[in-house]
Amino acid sequence: MHPLSTLPPPPPPQLDRGSRRPQLLRRLHVAALGVAIPAGVLLGVEGAVGVVALFVVLVPLEKLFRRHDQSIRRPGLRTDLTYALVSPALNIFGIIAGILVALIAVPLWAPALLLRPWITSQPAWLLALEGILLLDLLIYWTHRLSHEIGFFWRFHAVHHSSEKMDWISGIRQHPFDGVIIAAPAVVLVAAGFQLEVIGGVAIVQTILGLLAHANVRWRVRPLWKVVMTPEFHHWHHANEPESIHRNYSVGLPVWDLLWNTYYMPNDRRPVTYGHDEDMPGHLPGQLWWPFRIDTRQRYPFPPAGRRRLQRIARTWPFRRRRVVTF
Repeated sequence: MHPLSTLPPPPPPQLDRGSRRPQLLRRLHVAALGVAIPAGVLLGVEGAVGVVALFVVLVPLEKLFRRHDQSIRRPGLRTDLTYALVSPALNIFGIIAGILVALIAVPLWAPALLLRPWITSQPAWLLALEGILLLDLLIYWTHRLSHEIGFFWRFHAVHHSSEKMDWISGIRQHPFDGVIIAAPAVVLVAAGFQLEVIGGVAIVQTILGLLAHANVRWRVRPLWKVVMTPEFHHWHHANEPESIHRNYSVGLPVWDLLWNTYYMPNDRRPVTYGHDEDMPGHLPGQLWWPFRIDTRQRYPFPPAGRRRLQRIARTWPFRRRRVVTF
């Protein structure tokens, strides 16, 4: 008999409580998908069809002209696909938040009604051109504020969390990201600019955004200072010191040139993407990340904005008397 066989059996291994957390998060992820995916399909079947169509068109381009040698099933793909499938359901919350922002901003867009007779008296082509330029300018500044004001960065950081760039990484977006564009857009419409032009610019910029995230090696140097290109936007997503707070334009780079945020080096290309925030890699954790206590403490709501919201909250009927933190 072996001497060790006379020893008592070792105690059963103790389960580390910390090891239960990843399992719990995975189960919550599956449960969230079980609810959100059917809701997304019911609310917008065309969204899923669009994802499939873009997959068929853009993936072969990324394979033929790939910038980074990465597989289709790269890390984070499941999260991005989840965003694509549930975005119709998530966007409902973003629309509601945008309406609230527009209502809060009544003092901004109500005076625009006074300018409406003068603005609408212009030729249609001039009005359309002005609407395109003004909306692109406003999107530049709202995008810039999303990076340079901590409260807005809480939500925009979700879009920058992907460490791999391809066309579908551009779909990863918190539903409250970009809500601040609602007020400027309402100002333009109230002032008399064509709603068709505003909607058309939004559609074009969505298509450009998908192409700008694509994993393609095209440089297209003649367009660098004319329109957003993959090279331009990849530098915006790069996690490199020189590229931080650069290339905010999502249409015309002229705004970056005017405000000295343009960055397009000739001798190298971005390699590292993402950011240094401690953010979960799955959709439920990313949706909740802006509201976590540590995130709120790191990126507090601006004091002036908090005071304004609290003054507005005092006018709400049936309000609770406790102070709400943002």
